[in-house]
Amino acid sequence: MRSRTLLAALATTALLSSGPLLAAPAPALAAPAAVGWDTDRAAVAYALNPAAVTASGSENAGTGPGLAFDGNAATRWSSDFADDAWIRVDLGAVLRVDRVTLDWEAAYGKRYVLEVSKNGTDWTPFYTETAGTGGSVTAYTHPQEVTGRYIRLRGLERATPYGYSLWSFEVYGGEPAPASTTRTNLALHHPAYADYYQDAAHSPAFITDGGRPADLKGDASRWSSDWNTDRWVSVDLGAQSTIDTVDLYWESAYAVDYLLQVSDDNRTWRTVYEPSAADVAARRADVESPSDAAGLHDSVRLPAPVTGRYVRMLGKERRSFYNPAPATAQFGYSLYEFEVWGTGGSASAAYPALPADPPSGYHTAFFDDFTGTALDRSKWRVVRTGTEMGPVNGEAQAYVDSPDNISVGDGSLLLKARYCKGCTRAGGGTYDFTSGRVDTHTHLDFTYGKVSARMKLPVGDGFWPAFWLLGSDVDDPSVSWPASGETDIMENIGYPDWTSSALHGPGYSADGNIGARQTYPGGGTAGQWHTYAVEWTPTALRFFVDDRLVQETTRNKLESTRGQWVFDHHQYLVLNLALGGAYPAGWNKVTAPYWGLPQSSVDKIASGGVRAEIDWVRVEQKG
Repeated sequence: MRSRTLLAALATTALLSSGPLLAAPAPALAAPAAVGWDTDRAAVAYALNPAAVTASGSENAGTGPGLAFDGNAATRWSSDFADDAWIRVDLGAVLRVDRVTLDWEAAYGKRYVLEVSKNGTDWTPFYTETAGTGGSVTAYTHPQEVTGRYIRLRGLERATPYGYSLWSFEVYGGEPAPASTTRTNLALHHPAYADYYQDAAHSPAFITDGGRPADLKGDASRWSSDWNTDRWVSVDLGAQSTIDTVDLYWESAYAVDYLLQVSDDNRTWRTVYEPSAADVAARRADVESPSDAAGLHDSVRLPAPVTGRYVRMLGKERRSFYNPAPATAQFGYSLYEFEVWGTGGSASAAYPALPADPPSGYHTAFFDDFTGTALDRSKWRVVRTGTEMGPVNGEAQAYVDSPDNISVGDGSLLLKARYCKGCTRAGGGTYDFTSGRVDTHTHLDFTYGKVSARMKLPVGDGFWPAFWLLGSDVDDPSVSWPASGETDIMENIGYPDWTSSALHGPGYSADGNIGARQTYPGGGTAGQWHTYAVEWTPTALRFFVDDRLVQETTRNKLESTRGQWVFDHHQYLVLNLALGGAYPAGWNKVTAPYWGLPQSSVDKIASGGVRAEIDWVRVEQKG
């Protein structure tokens, strides 16, 4: 939320202005001392100098550009009626931008780009929208380097015949701490990193924004890890520094035990502090319900100053919560602020450039057209319930290694469902259904490429065939799902006219996944042969059905609005036929005789013939 008190103190007569796109930079404006981590810096800049806001034009005199920055939710800027209209703000100083929030009126942008500049002339895009739906949009910048004095929204395509119309255009961030010969917080507005984080609104960027709630309670401005023990968060000071104190301002989900470490190269770490056994015991004993618990402040004065460029907190044990009785629950680690006190540092610390797509063409790296008489086990692993995996998603079947469920014939791989009441024991459970699942784990684990398969699917409520990719580190307990990443190229839950695609990762998993449904054109059905594919690159995932694009998710939009991109490491292919479970039940609402699987579908399985057919599978890669 913008600081209304500060805006009132800075209020001046609003002079609505339009100006040239490449106006000469004005002298830097001194920001008021009251400017803090929760202050809308664009509103501050406008209040100090209304000429800081310019636009390509306005619909009329009553909808000038300054009205998007005046702190009044009832006033708005409306552009002229042109797709390439723009609006920009001079923040008055070079800031590291944490996030930008746009509140659209009904005339919103369908396609637009947010850009940053240090001189008002050379612009770098940091958020691109290709399918806008209006409303309130917050674009978080982590892990991009977004440092500049000017922020611009540049329209590409309007969603309505009218102009672009914004109730508000808010910018949050602050000046990076410069090199210092006197003792200061060297981490302020510097790049911060973590191995994993909860979602885009709880990225490590928030631990250096200078802000924390006074009572160390609430959701404001914090990094939150996923729910694992060995998680870390770090700060880049920009240059070799001499450090004497580290202040950690924890939310209630604090570390019971942890290490403070320093590094010169961000690879080799030296431990400089760990809480004493007595401190750990006291923290471990502090068990309260989440509603009653508060955070704490660790002010760690090091026994002697240490040197290093990078400082990190490595968690060893999480706090427990008595919620509900008698169970003990644990969340991840949650840190409001990470202050590093000393001398040295440099404001030039920057996030590294994100990966780019390789330029070379594709070649086939894997292909199977199932022309033999049996599954080629040099390419495929058969997955069994109770051995390679446990029960998942409330599904009714056990996966088994049997020719009754997995076979090759007539040039296709067949995954078949079978019914026999109480006949199958697997993983400590009894199952009425068996089915087939195969994957390429340990045979083909790869990063990036075009992945495709030609398939014909069974139609019937609760039949759940899928063609997907799963992160190869999913079985590592220090990673697990969804931090491993999951790419669902095709899922069908028995409906004849549509399939879905989806991505799962931290902040966008299970029902909150990033997904899309596609309907077959021209009366096509899932029971016919179709080709399903994904193109996976360092910058995007694009899903296709019969070469028709049905979903595109860019790395930029995913990280800016949802959470961490976890698709830069190996995944492997999975083909399976599940029966019932959470996804089908969410649509068909069936609860008996099996969750998501009605009697009519049970009868189809019992009579034989329920199977997914795969004609071929191909992986193409560059390089």
